[in-house]
Formats: sequence, structure tokens, C-alpha cells
Amino acid sequence: MSVDEAKPSAPLRKFFLATAILVVCFGKPLFDLLRIAAKDDLYSYIPLIPLISIYLVWLQKKSLPRLSEPARKLAALFFAGGLTTIAVYLFVVRSASLADEDYLAVTIFAFLLFFTGACCLFFGKEMLRAIAFPIGLLVFMIPFPEFVRHGIETFLQCGSAFVAAGLFKLSGMPVYQDGLMFRLPGFNLEVATECSGIRSSLMLFIMSLLTGYLFLRKPWNRTMLALAVIPLALLRNGFRVFVIGQLCVRVGPEMINSPIHRHGGPLFFILALLPLFLLLIFLRKSERVKSPPQTSKI
Repeated sequence: MSVDEAKPSAPLRKFFLATAILVVCFGKPLFDLLRIAAKDDLYSYIPLIPLISIYLVWLQKKSLPRLSEPARKLAALFFAGGLTTIAVYLFVVRSASLADEDYLAVTIFAFLLFFTGACCLFFGKEMLRAIAFPIGLLVFMIPFPEFVRHGIETFLQCGSAFVAAGLFKLSGMPVYQDGLMFRLPGFNLEVATECSGIRSSLMLFIMSLLTGYLFLRKPWNRTMLALAVIPLALLRNGFRVFVIGQLCVRVGPEMINSPIHRHGGPLFFILALLPLFLLLIFLRKSERVKSPPQTSKI
């Protein structure tokens, strides 16, 4: 093998070495991240995120540009961000009693900043543009800080209650709504935190990003597909509350403990996938540009 042929592998070896060092330095937060992913259903997807990113890079391995000059200024910016985040954690945040999610949100964010800096340093701008989405997808490794998780759950609870109230009224069922509580004939139903659907909504959002990246070309269409998840999540969860309320009134209050309530999440998740799939087909068809008719010269 010639010296020129061996050159491209040198930056890759350095990148893998730098990544290994990063993993060792952030060993405790990464281990704690796996622990919380095994303990909390909301974060059970986290171990899959790096694997998905690697797979997305592998899919385009034949079309990837050659390694170019390091993007040193961009790398310095990410490294500075990582150092600043660690400094804030060590000297400001660490002294406070943090929940696991808050501590991991800060440390994993710093880890990803350093990792992105390493990508800038060893790959160059052209390669970075090509793999920007797989790198950006790694942000889903970061757990929600407690206040963010609470805000999302509250939004989903209130939005689902609003949708469910509309469905109850459309069905003609007499209902009195008191915040998140529904007073139905012979039964009271509350949209609890556990019923917010945050996990399935997050899965739906990640799926919309992945399908948009794989099957759509225009950034605006990808954005539309991702944003469509918000009303879909509210409609899905509101419909679920409506169905459970109807069953508790029409069949009996014991339906609150039925499988459709306790284990019906996957069914309603599949129902939400259908309109998302139809929107994807519509957006994909809108991107098809018909080639102009060819004219033959005589």
C-alpha cells in the first residue's frame, strides 16, 4: 500500500482513539445513563441512538466525501463549549442536590460537545456536512432535565384533556371538566401524569425525524413531518382517554383496569402511525419532479 493510500486511515485512527479516551473520561456518566435507561421506560431507547447514528453513516459510506482539512475553528468552539459546561457543572451545579436526570443532562451534553469537536477536528467540513444528521441525532442521548420533562408532561396532559373533552361533547355524553378531571355519568376520570403519553410521543417524534431524513429531500417537508407529531400525539392520547371513558361508562368502572388502559399504548401508537405514514407519502410524492420531455433534433 502506498503512503497516499494510508493517509485517510490516520485521521480515523486518531478519531477512534479520541473517542475511546472520551468514553473513559465520561465513564461514570455513561454508565449512569445506561442505568437510568434500564430503570426508566421513558429512556429505554437511549442505547439504540448511537447504533442508529452509526447505521445511518454506514448507509452512505460509498457516497461519503474524502476526509478534508480539519475544521479547527469549529472544533475549538465545540471544545470550548464542552469545557464551559464541565466548569459550570463542577463549580456551580455540582454543589446542588441534583436528580439523576439533571446531572446526566449536563454531563452527557458536555460529552457530546467534545465528541462533535473531535468529529470537526478529524473529519473536516465536507464530511461533517454529510454526517450532520447522524451526529445531531445523538442529542436524544441526553435525558430531559426535570423541569423540561415536567413541562412536556403538563403540555401533553392539558392538550390531551382538551381533545378528550371535545370528543366527549361530540359524542353527546354529558361531561363536566374540572382541569384534568372529567366527571362522567357514574364515573370520574383523571388524565394523570402517567397518562401523558410522553414516551410514545417521543418515539413518534424520533421516528418522524428518521423517516424524513431517509425519504424526504426538502428541509421544509422534513420539518412539516416532524411538527405533525405534536397534534398527532395530542389526538392519539385524547382519543385514548375518550375510549377509556366511554368504556367505563358504557361497560363498567372496572374497565379502568382493563388491558386497553394498562397495556393499550402500542395499539394507539400504531393508530397514530397511520396518518404520519400518509403524510410522508404525500410529501414524498410532492417532491417528485417530472423530467422535462426530451426533444429530438433533426
